[in-house]
Amino acid sequence: MTDPGRALVHARGPFSGPRRPKLQRRHGEGDKSHLTSPQGLVALSLDALSSVAYGPEAIALVLVTAGLTEVRRTLPVTLAIVALLIVLVVSYRQVIAVHPDGGGSYAVAKTDMGPRMGMLAAAALIVDYVLTVAVSLASGAATLASAFPALRPHTLAVALAVLLVLTAVNLYGITDSARFLMAPTLLFIATVLGIIVVGLVRGHPVASVGGAVLPQPHEALGVLLILKAFSAGCAALTGVEAIANGVPMFRRPRVARAQRTELMLGALLGVMLIGLALLIRRDVLAPRAGVTLLAQLTAGAYGTGWLYQAAGLIVAVALTLAANTSFGGLPVLLSLLAKDHRLPHLFTLRGERPVHRYGVLAVAAAAAVLLIAVDARTHRLLPLFAIGVFTGFTISQAGLVLHWARLRPPQWAGKALLNGTGAVLTAVATAVLLVTKFAEGAWAVVVAVPLLMLLFARIRRYYDRVGAELRLGRVPAHRPDAAPAAWQIIVPVDDIGTVAERALSTALSIGGDVAAVAVRTGEEDARALRERWDRWDPGVRLTVLDSPQDARIRPVVDHVRRVAADGGPSMVLIPIVESSRPRYRFLYDQRSLLLAEAVREHVPDVPVCMVPHRVTG
Repeated sequence: MTDPGRALVHARGPFSGPRRPKLQRRHGEGDKSHLTSPQGLVALSLDALSSVAYGPEAIALVLVTAGLTEVRRTLPVTLAIVALLIVLVVSYRQVIAVHPDGGGSYAVAKTDMGPRMGMLAAAALIVDYVLTVAVSLASGAATLASAFPALRPHTLAVALAVLLVLTAVNLYGITDSARFLMAPTLLFIATVLGIIVVGLVRGHPVASVGGAVLPQPHEALGVLLILKAFSAGCAALTGVEAIANGVPMFRRPRVARAQRTELMLGALLGVMLIGLALLIRRDVLAPRAGVTLLAQLTAGAYGTGWLYQAAGLIVAVALTLAANTSFGGLPVLLSLLAKDHRLPHLFTLRGERPVHRYGVLAVAAAAAVLLIAVDARTHRLLPLFAIGVFTGFTISQAGLVLHWARLRPPQWAGKALLNGTGAVLTAVATAVLLVTKFAEGAWAVVVAVPLLMLLFARIRRYYDRVGAELRLGRVPAHRPDAAPAAWQIIVPVDDIGTVAERALSTALSIGGDVAAVAVRTGEEDARALRERWDRWDPGVRLTVLDSPQDARIRPVVDHVRRVAADGGPSMVLIPIVESSRPRYRFLYDQRSLLLAEAVREHVPDVPVCMVPHRVTG
């Protein structure tokens, strides 16, 4: 096991006199399991980059209803979308700087617009992330089935099998998944850029594929149709927010690396969208039966030989792996919601790599249910796709406007104007999408988002009720100093309250040298805990371990091992909170049970005892 990092040790009581906190620095290898900028681009941006496979086509599908020649307007509509992309990239670079702990629009809304808007942003992001997985896997399976007709009856099985592989890779570790995605992502970028460059250089299509132009209902070209085309094409912007949501996964300096990655994503996506729109305008391409618009552009650049087939396979793989964006971003968002007591606390648990494993499993389960419900048919998912993320876009932009207006830093007016413009544009896109796609399935988002917000509120009320019962954060009555004895009893505590008081009382009644240990992720939290401990003064010394990776179990295990190695018998007495009602037991993170098992496994000579505390709720 790697070293737990820095240990902040503060001692009070009869076992040693008051002394200043000691800071011990040990340099582990935890940061190596975080992402560099190129790895972050690969792990968190494939959703946005791969959207060029259906974003321009979505624009053309709307414009062709006004006549084949109106497809040429794909370019000006794309330029407007790229302008919005620039605003979003600049905005999310600001979000990264203001909220380096991740969370994206959820963090902005919670801080600057209140808890209700925070819950709305979180619910919208969850819906979008799950749909990203389902759409990417369904689209990838359909593309593979087009290239290999034998797979057509098994598209659902193919999608679920790929989902299983992605889940396993992400459970193994985000760094390893970034390495796993490096080659496919680079191949996809090279393929799309190759289509653009070769197509523009040749000046005319080499070949055409597909059947006749798909029949479309006729609509007059007007402002509403242009807005519909703009809103439909904005599907190409989904995934832009994932980097801001996943800032904690980057190596230090995290803010600089994440901002650099956001800029790289914006530049690549903008170039690809404009290049494909130029080809569509020049060749007046329209959607045809049996092929995608990107497949037509591929045939125009490379012909219909093996390069065409290879490009199709690369695009299919990229669409499939685009789901990894959600596996990177959504578990972090779920952990932030759990820390705010809006979701079960088990979502805060992380593995050694580090990985929010319960979050990864939740993403996989939700996507699997959705794929089965729609039989992996992409067209049944697309009406829902962009609404969630554009709701998040609007909230984050509006929240930043309030942030700048409240703090008024230098040049705040220009920043507020930029974010305000972005908020208006994304709000218009959201409204148009909701109105035009409501009957096609957008109603499901209207239902799902309030239900998620209700779930967040109910869970928060439950945790607040239990916290009041446990008197968390309240300083208990002073306890006289206990006399030292031969045994050293280590009591892990999470916070001051009834649970800690009962556990320490039990340990002191056994007799021995009782020592409490707590884990905190920063010096500010550690200092606050020590101050409250000093006011309580239970006659038991407190050791505060600082965990650089936000791990809660390994630092305690390593501390127990060091104490046991120093000589003398030791035991660990672990408090555990249980609910008297079975339906509420899933809301507890079971961290105490995991800690007990870890101590038994890694320090087998140290006995472990559990002190249960049952709450009435």
